[in-house]
Amino acid sequence: MKSAVILQHTPTEGPERITPLLAARGVAYETLAVYDGAPVPDIIGPGRMVIVMGGPMGVADAGSPKYPFLAAEIALLRRLLARETPILGICLGSQLLAAAAGARVFPNTRPGPDGKPIPQREVGWGPIDLHNLTEPALAGLPAQPLVVHWHGDTYDLPPGAVHLASTPVCRHQAYRIGRAFGLQFHPELERETIATWVREDADYVHGALGPEGGARILADTDRNYAGAQPIWDRLLGNILSLMQ
Repeated sequence: MKSAVILQHTPTEGPERITPLLAARGVAYETLAVYDGAPVPDIIGPGRMVIVMGGPMGVADAGSPKYPFLAAEIALLRRLLARETPILGICLGSQLLAAAAGARVFPNTRPGPDGKPIPQREVGWGPIDLHNLTEPALAGLPAQPLVVHWHGDTYDLPPGAVHLASTPVCRHQAYRIGRAFGLQFHPELERETIATWVREDADYVHGALGPEGGARILADTDRNYAGAQPIWDRLLGNILSLMQ
């Protein structure tokens, strides 16, 4: 039976909707809380897939003693890509995967009033534009699904990758490298987790969206979650099936 190893970087960014989808496919899984000292595996055996979750840290923190797991994960992902191991990276996970594949990961910016770049965070609900709609991972999806964003970094498309999604703010929202998939957005979220993030990451939300940003995200969640969640499940289900 296929099994999955899930690498989790914070207590509030777990696999959520992914775990029932794994169970429905008969895939056993274990979650490694690397933020709490669980070691990053040196080796992932045959017949296993790897799922790398999000987190507020970034690829630029890979040398920091505060996050010793990041460099180990990039090294592991590099080895797994060479072996064509199935991988799913979400948000930070997609950035780590991109770095392991040889792509540049960097802060997302836009020109400021003086022409100098300033940070461009993408936070809250918004549509993505899907590309290469004949890709099996995108089967049955609308061309512009609504998703939740929560990131300030972006990346170049990794060498040899198929571009799957973009937004005007962030060109590379999703990609595939063989049987490895990177998603910059968050299709794994339960409704309650969005409210938790708004509360616990209030300063980040304020910096991205202003003082009313949190209230806007909560209102958008009330309005959009019920319709979006089956689409997110379809995307994740497509990907997990392709990874088996």
